[in-house]
Order: sequence, then structure tokens, then C-alpha cells
Amino acid sequence: MPDAVAETRTIPAPSHPLDPLTPDEIRQASAAVRAAHDLGAGMMFETITLREPEKDVVQGFRPGAPFPREAFVCAFDRANGQVWEARVDLATDTVVDWRHVPGVRPRILVDDITLVGEVARADPRFRAALAKRGITDIDNVQVDPWSAGNYGLPDEAGRRLCHTFCWYRTEKNDNPYAHPIEGLCPVVDLDRAEVLRVDDYGIADVPMQSRNYAARYRTVYRNDVKPLEIVQSEGPSFRVEGNEVLWQKWRLRVGFNAREGLVLHAVGYEDGGRLRRVLHRAALSEMVVPYGHPDGGHYRKNAFDVGEYGIGVLANSQTLGCDCLGAIRYFDTWLADSKGEPYCIENAVCLHEEDFGILWKHTDLFTGEVDVRRARRLVVSSISTVGNYEYGSFWYFHQDGSIHFEMKATGILNTSGLKPGERPDYGTIVSPGVYAHYHQHIFNVRLDMAIDGERNRVVEVDTVAMPIGPDNPHGNAFTIRENVLRTEQAAQRNVDFNAARFWKIESTERRNAMGQPTAYKLLPLSPVPIFSNPQSMVAKRAAFMTRQLWVTAYHPDELHAAGRYPNQSGGGDGLPTWTAADRPLIDTDIVVWHSFGLHHIPRPEDFPVQPVTTSGFALHPAGFFSENPALDVPPSDRGMSCCVD
Repeated sequence: MPDAVAETRTIPAPSHPLDPLTPDEIRQASAAVRAAHDLGAGMMFETITLREPEKDVVQGFRPGAPFPREAFVCAFDRANGQVWEARVDLATDTVVDWRHVPGVRPRILVDDITLVGEVARADPRFRAALAKRGITDIDNVQVDPWSAGNYGLPDEAGRRLCHTFCWYRTEKNDNPYAHPIEGLCPVVDLDRAEVLRVDDYGIADVPMQSRNYAARYRTVYRNDVKPLEIVQSEGPSFRVEGNEVLWQKWRLRVGFNAREGLVLHAVGYEDGGRLRRVLHRAALSEMVVPYGHPDGGHYRKNAFDVGEYGIGVLANSQTLGCDCLGAIRYFDTWLADSKGEPYCIENAVCLHEEDFGILWKHTDLFTGEVDVRRARRLVVSSISTVGNYEYGSFWYFHQDGSIHFEMKATGILNTSGLKPGERPDYGTIVSPGVYAHYHQHIFNVRLDMAIDGERNRVVEVDTVAMPIGPDNPHGNAFTIRENVLRTEQAAQRNVDFNAARFWKIESTERRNAMGQPTAYKLLPLSPVPIFSNPQSMVAKRAAFMTRQLWVTAYHPDELHAAGRYPNQSGGGDGLPTWTAADRPLIDTDIVVWHSFGLHHIPRPEDFPVQPVTTSGFALHPAGFFSENPALDVPPSDRGMSCCVD
């Protein structure tokens, strides 16, 4: 857990139903649960977060009016592993719901990350296995906690576990991923704080070549990098009022929680003097990182970094000039630790605007007149460190009404060693004796759409070539075919490259000036086919990755693509369960779930630290407006850096 920030400044009381919990509210919720349902010395808090209000409360809210305020609490007992959920009414200071959730495991806590290494290094079986490898300076051994998954092993039943992999540091700041301790995987019982067993798959030499990247190790730098300064002499164009952001006709609210990290609420665009709704809520729902090596414990590498660890808990405090550049507005976030106490991650969210090249341009070839506008975009971002990887969630809002999401992946490759005689069939050699396995990063973003309100539908749009014939004598004709996705089963779809497929989310009530339904289109930019066998445990547990598109009828409790408790789950939770009801999707409140990602065949250039690689998607207005909404962006003589001839 990041160092707690003292509450030396005034934390304003919540002024909107979607404002995240304050430190006082976190304390109040944990105290209320303890008072009503104390689980004893082993009581731990997995989650204390805002229980978001019903949509009609949000839509009907007026500044200054009272509003309901509730907290969702997940607590568990280390002594018996039981998990409990509570709903706390903060206005009356009462627990209004308390229920046992059988057969599930809470996510791995920040406390557990430190615990795993301490417990493993103290275990005599682990020490003996290290000694066989010539390692006796135990404090230099790094033990990384990995979610254990569910592989039906009898001795793992009923336990909350971490499976582990190990590396060696030659000194405190050394890059351990250059020195994998191959084949040695302690399995740690988190609640009992003991090593269940030590899986030893055989000894391999520990590579010892130094592969450090940090500034402390560098002595030579490029000498031709000149200063690049971002100056906004009159300040940024956005305004921030509490957690609401107003920028270039866009309005949105910034939220944050321990599990999903950055959450956007109430996204709308001002058009003709009124605010038109686009999204009620948008957040990273889940992700999974399946690795492709079948042996030596590596088959268990398929972490669900959102549901099993929490992207929000692992958020960085961002730094001006490094993570963000320009005129920056930061948002701090308050989360709850395992004892129910609040702590702050400063600068967890960064807000800024940046130049984005040409917005639009035309040169009239007959008159020579040139008209061009310079584009800028609003950036809302958060970066989290999950073990060896960093993930940056970047939302971009554009002046033409478009929204883009980009996931930036960087950090360090997860490495292993090569056993004697082993061929690198499932990865790339990135340093002598250091093996980086093939893997994927598959993300799922939940988009609670609200195109001009909640009565929406989804239409699949394919482009088709027309056959040569009387109506197409030259063979050049192509057109589109639209298919309305009417039920949840019918709305489980994949990208079709040959059809240039995309999906439109249409209002069933509103029309533009041409009589077309107002709509946004979801443009898949990073579809990833899966290579895990459908019968594999990771495919069962992460069924969301098998489709690039899922659509569900809105339900307030359906927030996470792999279910509320993916840690050590047996599979089938989340989207497969909900869509089995095959609810209708026409003229109703719908949620779009988009899966996308990175197919990572590592390169030597990805080591010792990986350059950023990106994946994402776009939401473009498709008939939402009746013309280009960026015609009113001013030219240079109105304060913009563009020109009119």
C-alpha cells in the first residue's frame, strides 16, 4: 500500500451522488460493519467503496439537494475464509444488508504481496531448494505473488492461495528479471501465512548478466535532446468543479475505485445549448494475461489484474514532467486498507489537454484558399504497476465528438530461465539464458451507453462486395448490411476483417436532421484472437476474451466481465452467466462490453525495460450530429495555432 497521506487539508463533503467516498465515510462504513458484524481478529476488508446510486437519482439530482449515500463493503475472515458483503447507509449509519457469499475468494491484498515473500523466504523447504541452486543469500531472492487460478488440486481446495515465481537481485536496485530462478514455485496459503508446498520443476542455471535500465546505472545519454516546453499562458481550456470536468462542450465526472481504478461517469456533449448524453459509466471491467508456456508452473500464469489484484489499489502517484506534461490538474483518491482505514494515493488521475495535429483542412484548388484548424484533445489518465508490468489507462476526448481509449503497456517482461537442453519454443531469448514467454494482454471495457438517453439498441454493420451482374457490370460496387442485435445470445460477436465490421449504438427515440437514428459507432482497433484452448481453465474463467463484443441488458450489479470474485474461480461467472438469460436488447437500457488487447511476441528490444505498446478502441459519432461538430473551432486569429489563408 502506498504511504498514507496525512489529512492535513480539508476534504470537502460529497456534493454529488457519484462523488467517491471521503476518508470519513470510509471510516464510518468500516466502523458500522465492525459494530454490527465483527468477525474477530481475522477480519479483513477487501473493499470499501461507493455503492453507486440508481440512474434516476443521478439524472434527477440538482446541486444543493440531498441525495442518498451508501457504501459497498466486502469483508472476510482469515480464520475461516468466509467472505461477507455489506451495504451501509451512511446517512443513518446502519448496515442495511449483510450476507455471506459462499465458495468465493477475495482478491489478493496489498498486504499479501509483502507477506508472500516473507513467508516463502522463511520456509526451510524453500531455503533448501535455493541452496541446491547455489543461492544462500536469501534476502536477495524476490518472490512474486501470482494468483493461483483453479486447477482442481486436492490440497489447494478451500484455501486462498498465491502461486509464485522467483528471481534474484545482486543488490537492492538490481533488475531481478535478468536473473530468473527457474523451476522453483512456492505455493503460499495467504490466510494461514504458511507455505503449502514447494513445487520444484528442476534446476537451471541462474543467468547473472546485469541488465539494468534505471538512471542510476546509466552514464551515457543522447546529447541532442532539446527542451520541449508546453506553455498555456492563459491556463488550460478545461474547468474542474469538484469531480466534474468541462472542456470543449464535453462534460464528464471523474471517479476512482480500488478495483477498476479510473471510472468515468455522466459523459455528455453540449449541442445547441443542451447537454446530450453519451455514456452513463465507462471503466476497465477486467483483464487477463494468459501465457503460452505449458510446463514448469508457467501454465498457471494467467492473472486477472483487475479482479484478482485491483488496478486502482496499485495506481501510481503521477509526476509532472514525467507521467504528464503541460498544465495539469491532478485528482487524488482515497481508498481503504485491509483494516478499514483510509489512505490517499496522491495524483492518481492526471487531467490535461494536448495538441493533436490537424483537426480538419481543405485547400480549394481553384481559388487557392486554405482553411485549416488545429486539433487538441483532453486526456484523462491513470497508471498502475502490477508486478513487473505498468498499465496506463488513457481516455481521450476530441473536439469532433469522438472518444478514444488507449491502454499503454510498459514495464519489464516476465522472464524465466532455460533448463538444460530446453529449446525456446514458447518464447524469445532476450538476454543470455533469459527467456520471455509468448503471452497476451486481453482487456475488457464496460460501456454503459446512453445515446440521447437510455432507450438504445446495437446494430452490427458489415461492408459487402456486390457480385458482378446487371446492377454491377464493372465489379466496383459495395454496400453495407446492417443487423440489429436483438438478444444477448445474438449479441456475442467477433470482428470480421473481411467485412470491415463495426457496431453502432443507436437511440431508438432520437433522429438527426436527415431522419437517421442518432448513434455512436464502436470501432474495434485492437481485436485479439485467443490461442488458449476453449477447454483450458483460463478460457473458462476468462470467457469474456472469446468475443470482442458482448451486449447485456442493464443491471446495476453486473459490473465485472469475469464476475465479482474471479480469484480462484472455477469459471463461467460474469458474462456467460448473465447472457444465458438471453434478455431482449431492443429499445432498452443496454451495456456494451468490448474485449481487445495486445498479442505479445517479445523482442530483444523489449528488454530490459519495455517501450510503451498500445491497444484500444474508438467511439465515433455516427449520425449523432447533423454535420461536423468541430466547424466552430476558431482559427489562429481567434487564439488557436492554425491558419486561414
